[in-house]
Amino acid sequence: MSQEESTLPQELYAKRQKIYPRQVSGLFASLRIAAVLVLLGLYYGLPWISWDGRQAILFDLPARQFHLLGLTLWPQDFIYLAGLLIVAALSLFFFTALAGRLWCGYACPQTVWTEVFLWIERMIEGERNKRIKLDKKGTMQNKFILKGFKHTVWILLSAWTGYTFVGYFTPIIELGEKLISFSTGPWETFWVIFYGFATYANAGWMREQVCIYMCPYARFQSAMFDSDTLIISYDPDRGEPRGARRRRDNPDELGLGECIDCQLCVQVCPTGIDIRKGLQYQCIGCAACIDVCDDIMDKMSYPKGLIRYTTENLLQSGKAHLLRPRVVIYALILLGCFTALIYGLTTRTNIELDIGRDRNILYRELGNGDIENIYSLKILNKDRKDHRYQVLVEGLDRARLVLDDENLMVPTATTTSFHLRVIADPDSIPKSVNTIRFKVIAIDDSSIVVISDARFVGP
Repeated sequence: MSQEESTLPQELYAKRQKIYPRQVSGLFASLRIAAVLVLLGLYYGLPWISWDGRQAILFDLPARQFHLLGLTLWPQDFIYLAGLLIVAALSLFFFTALAGRLWCGYACPQTVWTEVFLWIERMIEGERNKRIKLDKKGTMQNKFILKGFKHTVWILLSAWTGYTFVGYFTPIIELGEKLISFSTGPWETFWVIFYGFATYANAGWMREQVCIYMCPYARFQSAMFDSDTLIISYDPDRGEPRGARRRRDNPDELGLGECIDCQLCVQVCPTGIDIRKGLQYQCIGCAACIDVCDDIMDKMSYPKGLIRYTTENLLQSGKAHLLRPRVVIYALILLGCFTALIYGLTTRTNIELDIGRDRNILYRELGNGDIENIYSLKILNKDRKDHRYQVLVEGLDRARLVLDDENLMVPTATTTSFHLRVIADPDSIPKSVNTIRFKVIAIDDSSIVVISDARFVGP
């Protein structure tokens, strides 16, 4: 390097080249649109659905209750949240090992909202060439009007997105009334603004930079790929050497492959990569390049599939092994965890019981010689209505249960403590420490029952 070259300023980071994705139609584009409609329909619609007089999906943090349709979960039920996260992680591993970045291409929030923001941009500024021309040579007045209108729509959608997000934690109708009267709390205000701004910045401005630089999934996905993972690939044996030609030209006579080097696969890519260079971590698996390439192949009367879902082994040797040990193991573990989660939720009771024995006194001998143990009973009513409960004791012959308060009424969503005594004939106590069982049953609903073991101490 010359002395003159060494004095030139060196940039540590390449300047971002704005990407103008071309609109594409086809099978995978239709699947992507369907995924966007379903996912955003659920996101924006679920908070407005009522269930038994309350919001169907509501994470009520102050009350420590999480309402999911007819199910109400409590902090004691966080094991189900852990199970749900495990199922989600295993699903990601399974589908990635099977068919690559399906999550990124069709269901990731970044992808979903970016698709919507791009649709708004196309509606206002026009297709790819018009947007490029507007940014380069558009008149200031026209550019100001179009871009101002576009960003206004983006901001309104982002604000509604933030409002909807907070509506999952504060009843959405109540939240709307608070926003109109400017009486929202500090955390509600913060999260509406923060989530709205994050949507606007990520989907409107950063777009592919989130996928390329911020998302960790792109970095460790290769650990879940193998030579039999379905990925979007360009077939160089068919396509090379690439080159332009007329439709009626015979590529064999020209010494060319089937790729006409139209660059459309690059123009439709939301991250701006050239799929013909091989698998790249920037590829989000949206399959837009497949749709546009198949369209070109149709026009050129060539077979489809120059760019397609395939595997490395299938490209090289023509053999595929989709049902391989990794996929089978992931599927079995996922099925087992999902089954356990569903079983736990369906067999879950709406009552939580905590039995504690009085540790200050091992036991008390009454005047008639009977042995007495004292217990503290805490009942958490996780049902949506009040219940009166009955307590039974098992495990010792002729044991008697004495309650200090016969009215075991526990209001909904509350924990109530009671004191009780268990009295037994010393002749019926086989050991110094015995296991007894308390059974608590709702009087008005015998299906609500819980059993808990405790110790009974005797002489």
